[in-house]
Amino acid sequence: MKRLLLKLCILLVAPLSMAVPALADTAETLSEERIKELALEAILENPEIIELAIQRLQQVQLERQQAAIAATLETRRTELERDPNAPVLGNPDGDVTLVEFFDYNCPYCKRAKPIVEALLEADPNIRVVFREWPVLSEGSVYAARAALAARQQDKYEEFHWALMAFRGRAEEASVLEIAEEVGLDIDQLQSDMQADDVDNHIRLSMQLAEGLNITGTPSFVIGNTVLPGLPTQEQLSAAVSEARALED
Repeated sequence: MKRLLLKLCILLVAPLSMAVPALADTAETLSEERIKELALEAILENPEIIELAIQRLQQVQLERQQAAIAATLETRRTELERDPNAPVLGNPDGDVTLVEFFDYNCPYCKRAKPIVEALLEADPNIRVVFREWPVLSEGSVYAARAALAARQQDKYEEFHWALMAFRGRAEEASVLEIAEEVGLDIDQLQSDMQADDVDNHIRLSMQLAEGLNITGTPSFVIGNTVLPGLPTQEQLSAAVSEARALED
């Protein structure tokens, strides 16, 4: 407790004083009450240091998050970009991979649909890896499982775009209706939805999202760049160009 209070005191005093090393040198001689007094005195005399301390804390947290993201990209790159259990659109041998985390009940994911389609059309060397990440509702989970199961009938891409184009909520009834419209065998689909590879894909999506500090959909990963939220086509294209330059 004493050391924690000392650290807090140093954090508060640091923006104002170069005497922090001296304070640290006398750590063992300061009582807990004296440390509290020093922190309180610093706050009362210079209330603006609270804001400075908060900014510093936020910066430290950001640096830690960025380090964790970089570590995940380094150690789990193959799982992220080359998972054989993930759907791939575009050029399977493309020189740049874009990974999208999405939810079929996310309105911003649906707004990203034409952006991703335009990128696929404009760039013949792009690989797009879809990570089904159903986090918004039980209907989202049902839709994700159905989409992944549609791979067994070679209709993932068609079914995916149809689900993304649907303006209502993805629930069991609406998902099955769309499945029928794209020509899926419903009995087989419902059976394939229980397969281990469906569970494994969603589980890995959860793990990767956590490691990359992804907290919402859509989110895109291109090279070393993580783009949360709805990007413009220009932003995606710029990230792809940056990743491509790093590969050269």
